[in-house]
Amino acid sequence: MSWMRKLNHLNVIAAAAGGAIASYIFTSDERRKTAWTSWTTGYTPSVKWDWNWDRREAHSLVKPPKYKDDENNNVICNGSYEERLEKVRPTASRHLIFIRHGQYNLEGVSDSERHLTDLGREQAALTGERLKELTFPYSRVVYSSMTRATETAKIVLEKLDKIEEIEQCELLREGAPIPPEPPIGSWRPEMHKFYADGARIEAAFRRYVHRAPSSQEKDSYEVFVCHANVIRYIVCRALQLPPEAWLRMTLHNGSMTHIVIRPDGRVGLWQLGECGYMPPEKLSRT
Repeated sequence: MSWMRKLNHLNVIAAAAGGAIASYIFTSDERRKTAWTSWTTGYTPSVKWDWNWDRREAHSLVKPPKYKDDENNNVICNGSYEERLEKVRPTASRHLIFIRHGQYNLEGVSDSERHLTDLGREQAALTGERLKELTFPYSRVVYSSMTRATETAKIVLEKLDKIEEIEQCELLREGAPIPPEPPIGSWRPEMHKFYADGARIEAAFRRYVHRAPSSQEKDSYEVFVCHANVIRYIVCRALQLPPEAWLRMTLHNGSMTHIVIRPDGRVGLWQLGECGYMPPEKLSRT
């Protein structure tokens, strides 16, 4: 097999593999995704970004092409592989805005008793007003089924118009996502809590945090009203940081955390615990 034929052959294999090392060498699409430092200085990052983190990379959604030699001994593909890739490749971004519930009654024993305080209701109203002022075209609001999150969501929804989809979700309930490193404070759940809650919160991440489908033509804005532990864990997972780092962050009640997911799988954190729209006397972290 000639050198040029080998090169062409490797190109086909790289495209079919969707993430193999060869694709970083031979395809322009993967070269674009490689850090500029890798091409200018030979720098190798300690941890590489996983482009197929949500299993929605185009190459993983399309059956690899069959290839054969033509009469000139060139490797060719059967079918319109590139066309099929284009059909499943996203073109829009998803904006996910996570809101922590307002301050609630810490003396409550049952979930129903852990309702919002007067301050918590004020915080929720301020957050709703902020969302309204941003004038994003919100298409969906999803909220945890726990009392404090449900109450917060209802107050927020009073400030917003024309929400196409409103959903309550058990997966977004508060819990212990994963043992934190380093351990902080006196909050130390039993290991069985991490085992049960962690799987549920991970399921919430996989259900809601992913790139847009190819059918989505415009950028979308979705609101999720839930809890600090859930939000902090999702931030770590979305940014491909060690998930054990979730407890190193603190979120105010009623604060907003804004994540954007680009069509190529890049993820950016636009805001973490934003609450500057609240006056100082309305801030709390309970």
